[in-house]
Amino acid sequence: MSLSTDAIVTDGPRAGWRAWVALVVLMLPVLLVSMDNTILNFALPAIAHELEPTSAEQLWIIDAYSLMLAGLLVTAGSFGDRIGRRKILLFGAVGFMLTSVAAVFAPTSEWLIAARAGMGVFGAALMPSTMSLLRTTFRHRGQRRIAIAAWSGAFAAGGALGPVVGGFLIEHFPWQSVFLLAVPMVGLMLVGAPIFVTESRDPHPGPIDGWGIVLSMLALAPLAYGIKEAAVSGWPGAFGIVIGLAFGWLFVRRQLRIPHPMLDMALFRRRKFSGSLAVNLCCIMSYIGFLYFVSQHLQMIVGLTPMAAGLALVPGAVCSVVAGFVVTPFASRFSAAVVVPICLAVGAGGLVLVAFAGAGDAWMLVVAFIIMGGGTAAAQTVSGELIISSAPPHRAGAASAISETAYEFGAVLGTSILGGILTAWYRAALEIPHSVPENLAAHARETLAGAMNAAEAVGGPLGAALSDAAAEAFDGGITATSLIGATLLVIACVVSATTLGRSRTVVSR
Repeated sequence: MSLSTDAIVTDGPRAGWRAWVALVVLMLPVLLVSMDNTILNFALPAIAHELEPTSAEQLWIIDAYSLMLAGLLVTAGSFGDRIGRRKILLFGAVGFMLTSVAAVFAPTSEWLIAARAGMGVFGAALMPSTMSLLRTTFRHRGQRRIAIAAWSGAFAAGGALGPVVGGFLIEHFPWQSVFLLAVPMVGLMLVGAPIFVTESRDPHPGPIDGWGIVLSMLALAPLAYGIKEAAVSGWPGAFGIVIGLAFGWLFVRRQLRIPHPMLDMALFRRRKFSGSLAVNLCCIMSYIGFLYFVSQHLQMIVGLTPMAAGLALVPGAVCSVVAGFVVTPFASRFSAAVVVPICLAVGAGGLVLVAFAGAGDAWMLVVAFIIMGGGTAAAQTVSGELIISSAPPHRAGAASAISETAYEFGAVLGTSILGGILTAWYRAALEIPHSVPENLAAHARETLAGAMNAAEAVGGPLGAALSDAAAEAFDGGITATSLIGATLLVIACVVSATTLGRSRTVVSR
């Protein structure tokens, strides 16, 4: 379906009350995944204190989920189109709950990384199903626009609830408790989905492309791994990137030649589709990169408790939710090539504020998150509707899988590249006092958490000097990564202005 204003736009029938209840059910897995990512950022200091991961393992604890998800999203979307999207959703929900429980009992960093990877495997079954079921549930353009705004807002709502709930749990219970949130939320979904969510699938799916499945996994997983390793270790990660690109070329070549491809490559020929994907990728990368450093800064440098640090980010997360709904009437009246760049420019302003005002003032970070979160959320609401509406209903799973793959790669890039740059800056800038014992100095060089633990062990004026040096080095890295994040949003401004054309989320009456 074309989104250009000169095309004939038709609406399907308006959905009834059961569809809106289905929307609430479909928002549960989105809320769960968003809360899981946010909670993990705020649980990271406690995890680092108990498990003592290296800097690479610390990034892996966050990224293992996104890496597995990115590698399997296209496959999961294809299976959902064929065997039923609701079936895939329920399968993923049960698996996600079981692997979350496994993370509760993690005695080592390696165990926790493995559990997070398992959550990514089943999360791949969750995410494409939710968006594609929305596409087939809400056929009326106006209702679908509202549903997608609510779906997008669920990510921001998770950002609002995650730090508060997670902060409360971390202050009163061990950090393992944050993973138990999956149990009640999945329970509600397992009850509500069979009753209110209508099954849908591709009526003419064609045969399963076994080689395509293998090639997609061999392309996406090594590419995501290579990007992550390149950020942490430098050139050794290039090997994974080359392997991923090579298998990606083979995958694309195969999809263009076979009569029933698992991924409709024609979608990428649509400038609006590809441009919207690029916008979402840049937004998520900047957003996740911001959360990665601000959660550590507020707790380990400013000295806030996990609960207080979570509450500090609630205004920005709430603004993200509201922005998705506020922007929808403007998206109906004005061109996306105008609305989206304006929203992205606002988001970039929040990151520029961090870069030039410094991260020392906690209130300044709160204001910056309000600006950045609101701008990026509004942009993603408009671009997300363009992505889903541009695909025909029978290819909803494939389009949703592509959209979610861009999201997860953005999450990987946010923590891997921006987090890797922050880590590299921190290590290069850190000046450890000479009297600090070498074993503690080694821990201090690894991560900010290691430095603060070492400073506490040393104590006295020497410990205070080590703590101050670590804070100064870390905040210098924040300035650099904030500027990079702002640059990404500026690039997205240019892309949206040149690719989205006159497209609007027009509602036919």
